[in-house]
Amino acid sequence: MTPVRFITLEGPEGSGKTSHMGPLSQWLENQGWLVLCTREPGGTPISEQIRSVIHDLKNKEMHPHTETLLYQAARSQIVEQVIRPTLSRGGIVLCDRYADSTLAYQGYGHQQDMDEVRALIRYATSGLQPDLTILLDLDVEIGLQRGSQRRSRGGEWNRLDDYDLEFHRRVRKGYLELVKAEPQRWVMLDASRSWQDVQNALRQVISLKLQS
Repeated sequence: MTPVRFITLEGPEGSGKTSHMGPLSQWLENQGWLVLCTREPGGTPISEQIRSVIHDLKNKEMHPHTETLLYQAARSQIVEQVIRPTLSRGGIVLCDRYADSTLAYQGYGHQQDMDEVRALIRYATSGLQPDLTILLDLDVEIGLQRGSQRRSRGGEWNRLDDYDLEFHRRVRKGYLELVKAEPQRWVMLDASRSWQDVQNALRQVISLKLQS
C-alpha cells in the first residue's frame, strides 16, 4: 500500500480550510514529521504572482479558459519546485486546495468540458495526485455568509468569491460528484460544526491514514 504523504483540503467558499492548515501542520510536526504546509494557487513566488492576477476583482473580464490555464501554470510551478522535492525527501505535503478545485470550480462551476480540464491538469502535474483528499462540506449559503463576514473583518474576498450563487451551487455539486467517483481517496467532513470539532475530526482522519 502506498504511504499517505500528499494530503489536500478541499471545500467550497467559507468551509474553513485555511484556518485549519496551520494547526494541522504544527500537530504533524510535533509528531516528528517533516511537513510542507502550502496553498493553491500559490506556494512559490511565481505561483503567488499568478494568484494575484486570478483573484483580482479588477479582472472581471477574465474568460474561463484563461482562468483555467492560469491555475495550471501556478500548479505546475508548485508541483515541480516544492511538492515533488518534499515528497521525495519523505515529508508530508499538506495543501490548501489542489487539482480537485479546478475540477469543481473551472469544470463544474464554469460548465467546461471535463475531459479537456482533466487533460490540462495531467499536463500541469505530470499525473501527481494526492494520497488523501478531505472535503470540508458546507451548504453554499452558509459558506458565502461566512465569506461575507470575513470580508467585513478585512479578510480576502476574491474574484471567484464574487461569482453568483448558482455558480457556487454547481461547485458544491461538483465536489460531491468527485467524492462519489473516488471514495478510496476522499473523506468528507461536515464543516458546519464548530472549528474545534472539525479540527479534531481532521486529526483523526489523518492519524488513521498515516497508520494504515
